[in-house]
Amino acid sequence: MNPDQVKEYYDSTKFSEIRPDLLLAINLIKEPKIAIDCGCGAGSDIEYLVKQDFTVYGFDIEKESISRCKERFSNNKVILSHDSFGTFNYPKASLVLADASLFFCPEGEFEYVWEKIYESLFVGGIFCGSFLGPLDTMASPDHSKESLWPNSLVFDEKEVLSLFGNYDICDITEHKISGKTDQGIPHDWHIFSVVAKKT
Repeated sequence: MNPDQVKEYYDSTKFSEIRPDLLLAINLIKEPKIAIDCGCGAGSDIEYLVKQDFTVYGFDIEKESISRCKERFSNNKVILSHDSFGTFNYPKASLVLADASLFFCPEGEFEYVWEKIYESLFVGGIFCGSFLGPLDTMASPDHSKESLWPNSLVFDEKEVLSLFGNYDICDITEHKISGKTDQGIPHDWHIFSVVAKKT
């Protein structure tokens, strides 16, 4: 995304509705209420988590995200850093949130990052995140890599399930939706949303 597209995206997602998978995850959380928001964007999930009395560690690779979130959240329950999946120092947490962000973890870093996410969770902690499916427009070899991000990490359902050998899967939902992006560009979405508890 170019800087203007990033700003437009954050403007459109600043007050996004809270997704059913996050609501489910919140109901499964026990103390302590500590969350990591991977790719925190404009901060809509952070705002909800803080209202639920969580301390939230948010990071994003986009400086625009961190700048906006610092303006939006001034209390000490939100700790922000300009980081990638590979450079973030993962604290211990009861919830790791990775909605529409692991798509953009470089393939060569994913195994390391996935282990770090697992290690950061307390036993009984919850992972709540999504994975890009092979039928998504961004997974197509014909997709314009210049229009969004240059690379997208893709998993089929079997590959997604194989990631959760050390978790109990509480919910997995496959989303297949066709429509248009905020820019009016036709898009097919194919996403697996997962809520899972570390065993």
